[in-house]
Amino acid sequence: MAITSKMAIVLIVLMAVFLLSDTVMGQRRSKGGGGGGGGSGSNNLSSSDYGLFCIEVGFYKKTCPNVEKIVKKAVVDYVSIAPTLAAPLLRMHFHDCFVRGCDGSVLLNSTKSNQAEKDAIANLSLRGFQVIDAAKSALEKQCPGVVSCADILALVARDAVSLINGPTWQVPLGRRDGRVSILSEATTNLPTPFDNFTTLKTRFGSLGLSVKDLVVLSGGHTLGVSHCFSFGSRMYNFTGKGDMDPNMDKKYIAQLKTKCKPNDVTTTVEMDPGSFKTFDTDYYTLVSKRRGLFVSDATLLTDKQTKAYVLAQLSSSGSTFFEDFGVSMVNMGKIGVLTEKSGEIRKKCAFIN
Repeated sequence: MAITSKMAIVLIVLMAVFLLSDTVMGQRRSKGGGGGGGGSGSNNLSSSDYGLFCIEVGFYKKTCPNVEKIVKKAVVDYVSIAPTLAAPLLRMHFHDCFVRGCDGSVLLNSTKSNQAEKDAIANLSLRGFQVIDAAKSALEKQCPGVVSCADILALVARDAVSLINGPTWQVPLGRRDGRVSILSEATTNLPTPFDNFTTLKTRFGSLGLSVKDLVVLSGGHTLGVSHCFSFGSRMYNFTGKGDMDPNMDKKYIAQLKTKCKPNDVTTTVEMDPGSFKTFDTDYYTLVSKRRGLFVSDATLLTDKQTKAYVLAQLSSSGSTFFEDFGVSMVNMGKIGVLTEKSGEIRKKCAFIN
């Protein structure tokens, strides 16, 4: 039988769909994990994983239509009383997505046989787990077994930022929860305060995030506090010779030395002095004046693109940054997500089912 041009087109389309489906399923299988919070599930996320799986705004419109209202109530109940919780709640979502993708693995407790991400040094200062638990408890009463802890993290981060005069954005949902959480992976994969630009660009790029996402998400440092040990070497022993970081403003170093003594591991300092409880563009002003706390902040001035973005915010009303932040948070929220039959929907966020 002769094949018409229309039939040929149909066959080509069907073959393309089959090949795409096989590729997607193969990558999903490669992300499988173990049980009990440990295991050796692949953590080799790359830019090819980014945006591969389908999450969408309104995912729960039929199965749990009040999900956003329920989560926001939990956030309001806590953040309205303790605004400083906004920073660690935002950071929690960030730390979740950078290790194994946005799968709620940062919420899992360690077990006798496995040390989880939560106990990594970089995560010991995370706070606000009670907000996640409150939201999950309320959701389980209204929509049992439906909403993932990973999605709760994404919604809580958005609502925490918006409650302290920050932007809001639509959050695509449909993530499922991972069953694996390994301390060493958090140690290896999370960006550090000591990262230079090349290291940061590599970390972000390997997860499908752009240089613009890097500089925009760095703006989250407008919130919260940091321990002195995260930047102490910049004041006291930058190159191992008892010297100061020449890329840090000397007057600022003098101010910080009145708060942070050498080898201080307990004192905290405001990331954005004067407005660390408010989401704004002041962080970029500080960076432009060489007053960012971290090496990873100062390094934004070493790249042409990130420096241009930092300086552009000095004459901006903040609306551009607010819009950009929402876009970059959505981009980050797509990293390595589990969907459909992958993972699970945890009953309690700190434990696998």
